[in-house]
Amino acid sequence: MFTPVQLTSLPFLAFTFAATTALTIIILIFLYKRFINRAIIQINHETRQTLELEYQKKLRIELLRKHNEQNQFTKEEHHTGSKKHDHVTVLFADIQGFTKIVEQLRPETLVDELDKFFLQFDEVAFKYHIEKIKTIGDAYMCAGGIPDKVRSNPIEVILVALEMQNFMKSAIHPSTMNGVSGVWELRIGIHTGSVISGKVGRTKNTFDIWGDTVNIASRMESSGIPGEINITGVTYQYVKDFFECQYRGKMPIKYKGETDMYFVKRLKQEYSADENGVLPNEACLIKLQHIRFSDLEDEFLSRLNIELPNSLYFHNVDHTINAIAQVEIIGRGEGIDEKDLLLLKSAALFHDAGYLHQYHNPKEYSLLIATEYLKKHHFADEQIHAISDLINSTRPGNTPTNKLEEIMTDANMHHLGRPDFYHQSEKLLKEMLANGIAISPAEWIQNQTRLIESHHFFTNTARKLRQVNKQHQLEKLKAIKF
Repeated sequence: MFTPVQLTSLPFLAFTFAATTALTIIILIFLYKRFINRAIIQINHETRQTLELEYQKKLRIELLRKHNEQNQFTKEEHHTGSKKHDHVTVLFADIQGFTKIVEQLRPETLVDELDKFFLQFDEVAFKYHIEKIKTIGDAYMCAGGIPDKVRSNPIEVILVALEMQNFMKSAIHPSTMNGVSGVWELRIGIHTGSVISGKVGRTKNTFDIWGDTVNIASRMESSGIPGEINITGVTYQYVKDFFECQYRGKMPIKYKGETDMYFVKRLKQEYSADENGVLPNEACLIKLQHIRFSDLEDEFLSRLNIELPNSLYFHNVDHTINAIAQVEIIGRGEGIDEKDLLLLKSAALFHDAGYLHQYHNPKEYSLLIATEYLKKHHFADEQIHAISDLINSTRPGNTPTNKLEEIMTDANMHHLGRPDFYHQSEKLLKEMLANGIAISPAEWIQNQTRLIESHHFFTNTARKLRQVNKQHQLEKLKAIKF
């Protein structure tokens, strides 16, 4: 133990104070370091949290951006190939009382019956070149005028509808044989207008159509009567010359106002091949082909306009258009029927088609091109053969052997009697020079003079229309001096 003197001595007190101060400082330093470390740890933790939140935010933004891009890509891919069609006729067919029949027939019998119906519908649609869209349960949907434009599609869709109804009415079904209450009856609705077509679905691409025309056709079906074909007033205007129709009043259409409705009863007598007015006769089919010829004409003239060489100053699109007009004028003047007039117009459309490939001896190419297009537009083999003969009759030096060839030849040479013959002659000379045929203007005038002197029109109609002008042109050519 320390004595009181020791405890109170200055050295001892100084030592004690120094030791205590040092210990305090050490403790404070330790506590400070511990505080600093904890603060650093807390700061680092908060910083990491902040950085993590920022990263997560950026990640969500990036994922959202990629998701939106993927959705946009999917939408664009989803509608790839979508196309607007301005003149399409849509047919909806639905089996009346189907729900009741389902409850009373065995599933396998039901499926067999539907398969039989839809197979028959498919065959009829294929026969008239109508596109099947889809089936949904007992509903069947098809459309005319897609994927290619066909002006006659309203008539052909109704021909399909007539055969569908005729099949349903004439067939014997298990529902009647087994005594099931309810019969197979078909309601059909039809409308003509514009649609959008395209493929839908991500994994299984399916062709479909949509738009107001589809909705209105569906309304025509649902507002129809079993066993009847219900069409809109729009469709009626396209088909009234072919079919007997019964007016049945108006129906309100959402956002469209009211529309007239008609029941199609049958083909008109003059166009029917059977007593029931279901099957078209030859007169009907030829009239349909005349309507479809306009599509063929538009398609091929557009190609000529784009692809013909610029050096064709005479054998150009105008020459083909004039030839088509002339065969119709001369043909009608000669009393040609609609069947033969179709052949003449088709031959005139393709008689100079070979100029697309070569200038010298183009007729062989004309025959090949004509056959390709005529098959595409469903001309019969005998029609294609007859059209080929008419094209051959326009070869230089050929003499026509029948009335149709005479008309074709006169139409091809009609420019000899035109008032603007001299201008046409200048264009032909310019064309020949541009394509490597060397001839002087004097030689050309002599050739044209000999041509007119030796030429004669074969048909009375052409002679009446062109002979006077031809004589006038001959006098003008003889008066030219070199």
